[in-house]
Amino acid sequence: MTIVMNKLLEYLEYLFPYPKCELIYQNDYQLLMAIVLSAQSTDKRVNSVTPIIFSKYKTLEELKLADLSDLEQIIRPVGSFRKKAAFLKGIATILVDEFGGVVPTDREVLERFPGVGRKTVNVFLGEFYGIPAIAVDTHVERVSKRLKLAYSNDSVFDVERKLMKKVPKERWAKFHLQMVLFGRYYCKAVKPLCKDCPLKDFCREKKKNLD
Repeated sequence: MTIVMNKLLEYLEYLFPYPKCELIYQNDYQLLMAIVLSAQSTDKRVNSVTPIIFSKYKTLEELKLADLSDLEQIIRPVGSFRKKAAFLKGIATILVDEFGGVVPTDREVLERFPGVGRKTVNVFLGEFYGIPAIAVDTHVERVSKRLKLAYSNDSVFDVERKLMKKVPKERWAKFHLQMVLFGRYYCKAVKPLCKDCPLKDFCREKKKNLD
C-alpha cells in the first residue's frame, strides 16, 4: 500500500469512523430507487421527494400502477424527472413480476434494471448487503484524481479498478462512504478545505487551491 493511501485511510478513519449513507430509506427497494434518483442530483434533494413517494405509494404493487405524470411531478426537484419516473415504475414492475418484491444481489441481473448501472449496483450492494464494492461517484473520482491515486483522464471504471487494488477488500464499502463524505464536505469541487488537510502535499491541485 502506498504512503498516500495509508495516510488517506488514516485520515478518513479520523474524520468518519462510522460513516453512514445520507440517503433516507426503509428497505431494499427504497434504497435502490433513492440511488437511481440521486444520479446528477444531491442526497438532500432526493431525501425531499422519497418520503412523499413512499408514503403515497406504500407498496411496490402501488408503485407499479402509479400514474406516471404524478410520479414526474413528485420527483421534479431531482432533475431528469420524466426519465427517472419511468425508471421507478420499471423497477417496481420487474421486482413485482419477476422477483417477488425482493431486490436481487446478482450484479448482472441488477444492471439490467432500468436506470441501474455499475455505480448504482456498487452503492446498493455495499450499503444494504455489506457486499464489498467501491462505487465511484463524482466525489470519489475527484478525490482519487487529486491525490494521484488515478490519472486525470482515467474513466470511472479505471478509478474503481485502481482503488480496488490499493484498498483492502474488507474496507471497500466503508471506504466508499468515507470518500463520498470527504469529497462532499472537505475535498469539495469548489473551495476545498485544503489549508489544514494532512493530504495536501500529495494533491495535484494543492498550489491552485492554496493560492
